This record gives sequence, structure tokens and C-alpha cells, in this order.
Amino acid sequence: MSDVDWEKEGLVEGLESAERDARIELLEQLHDDGVELGELRKAVEEERLTLLPVERVIGGDCDMTPKEVAEKAGVDLSLTQRNWQALGLTRLPEDARVLGARDVEAAQQLKNLIDAGLPEDGVLSIARVMGEGMARISDAVLDVAGQAFLNAGESEHDLAVRYADAARYLIPLLQEQLDYVCNLHMREGIRTGYINATERATGKLEGARNVGVAFADLVGFTKLGENLPPEEIGGLAGELADLAADVSQSPVRLVKTIGDAAMLVSEDNEALIEAVLEMVGRADEAREGFPQLRAGVAYGPALSRAGDWYGRPVNVASRVTSVARPGSVLVHADVRDAVEDRFQWSFAGKRKLKGVKGEQSLYRARQRNGSNGDGSGEDD
Repeated sequence: MSDVDWEKEGLVEGLESAERDARIELLEQLHDDGVELGELRKAVEEERLTLLPVERVIGGDCDMTPKEVAEKAGVDLSLTQRNWQALGLTRLPEDARVLGARDVEAAQQLKNLIDAGLPEDGVLSIARVMGEGMARISDAVLDVAGQAFLNAGESEHDLAVRYADAARYLIPLLQEQLDYVCNLHMREGIRTGYINATERATGKLEGARNVGVAFADLVGFTKLGENLPPEEIGGLAGELADLAADVSQSPVRLVKTIGDAAMLVSEDNEALIEAVLEMVGRADEAREGFPQLRAGVAYGPALSRAGDWYGRPVNVASRVTSVARPGSVLVHADVRDAVEDRFQWSFAGKRKLKGVKGEQSLYRARQRNGSNGDGSGEDD
């Protein structure tokens, strides 16, 4: 047991009886494990003392500076700092002793990627995408785990111990799952012909390629946000993501969900329209209180970079979605012309879309069996 007077240090202020004893027990345990008094004080001030044992499980012993890590890994310090920022993390002072052996390994792996022939800017681009994805994954894991292991009235000490034990067990499992999912996605990308014959002949990946792009968004989501608690709004966004993932079967790919909207792409326009029609139809038949969807589809040359798509069809599809009626799939004329015989169409008029030059001819798509639509003809 340490000889620190926790009362004098102000770290048990405002606590009484059992709550005070539990705080002292946790402080003693952490201090005996090597946590400095200053770090304990900061954790108490930031109300994260309960999670400090988890931080130590995840980070291990962290007593090296960014400069020392770079030197041990044989990497330029500026590269490690740029990579750190690309991952979406706060830039660290050169003398901050917050890194450890795992950071040295990561810096060495960064160097190996570049030595293997990957361009530095490309590696940093990958880091940006990884950082965005991992931030969402970690938030989701923390939300689920936090709720699963939180019991009302539990002491700081007991909760901290249970969180740390759960982290020791779950983190290796999650790391294995992340490795597995990354492998699956890379296999899928290769199977769908990431490099074609022309690219093999020229030794250069193609730039833009012709793809269909679709957006589907929740109708009235902004208004709902003013009337529903955040938990319910988050639940709606999660249901939308599940629905989009469910209909996005090859050759249709779910690119991303952005709050109230989902973005899908495919080189097969027919499959893409089928997917969004199904998505909109399922929303109409969903539980009471789930908003309707509306969708817009466009086609043309777009560029795939770092897991996202850029180009005119992306912009047009987004704008088409914004003028679609609830429960409808509105399609640009370029897409309709390519799959005219497959679906039932009604002319929705020519529209001036924000940021798109000229008037655009739009059509509402329905299944030929008459589902997903009221059969009322024009949409405007």
C-alpha cells in the first residue's frame, strides 16, 4: 500500500463511506502498478479514473517519446508524425512520454510498407481511411461494451476491474476479426476484377470508370432530429445502415452511410436499381415509426479513391435524391436509357438540379409487377 494521503491530494473529495473506500482502493491499486500521482489526478479531474485500467491494458507501458520511437524504428520523425495525424490522432509533442513498444513496431511496419514500393502519399492516404474507419469501429465497440458491462450502483473499483478484465479478453478477439474482415474485403476486391487487361498492358490503373451511383436517404430526418431523443435518432441511422448492407449484394456495393443517407455503386445499373427499389420497398413495410426512404440514381465516369467515389454521377445522384418523392426511386435519363426494358417507367419531368449544368430528364423506376409504387404516373 502506498503512503499517499489521498484526502490531502484532493482525490476523494466529496465522496463518503463505501464510495470513498472504493475510490481509495482503485487509486492504491493503480499507484502500486506504477501510475504517477499526476496522471491519477488528471484522470480524476477528467472523470475517467474508472477507464484508466483499460487504457493501461490497451496501451501497455508507455514511456517513450515520438522522437525515441522514430529513432528505434529507423524512421524519419516527420513521417511518423504525418502518419499519426493521418490516422486522425492529435499531433504529439516530440518529448511527450506516451508511446511504447507497440508504437515502435507500427513505425517499423510503416517503413516496411514504403520500402516495399508503396508511395509515401499513398500510405498516408490509406492511413486516413483506416483512421476514419477505426474511429467508428472503436466508438461502436465502446458503446456496446460500455452498456454490456455497466451495472447500476457499482463502485468505481469493481467497474474498473471488470472493464479491464473484459478488455484483456475482448481486444485480441476484435483484432482477429479486424484482420479477417480486411482480408475478406481485399479478396472481394480482387475477385471483382480490380485490375483489368488494359491496366496490365499499360502498367497503370485506370482513372475514372463508368459506374452507377445511388443515394437513399431517410425522409424528414432533420425534423425527426428536433423531436426525438438522440438515442432514437442513432437507432434509425443504424437501421438504415443494416438495410443498406442487406440489399448490397454483389455486384452492388455499399460505399458508406452518412447519418440519414446510404451510398451504393455498381457497374451493373440493373442490379443497382433493383437494390434501391428493394431498399425503398422494405422501408415502406418496416416497423411503425420508421421513415420512408427516397432514392436517386445516376450513371457516368467516376473515380474510386481511398474507399470513396468522386465525379459527376456522385453529384447528380445526390441532387436527384433531393428532389425525389418519399417512397420513390428517381433515375437520371442516362441510367433509364441503359435498362429501359427491365423496369416500368414514368416521366418525372425535366429538373434543374443544384450545381448541375442544364435541365436533367428524370424518370421514376418501378418493378414491372407493379410493386414499389402507387402507379400514379408522373412525379411532378
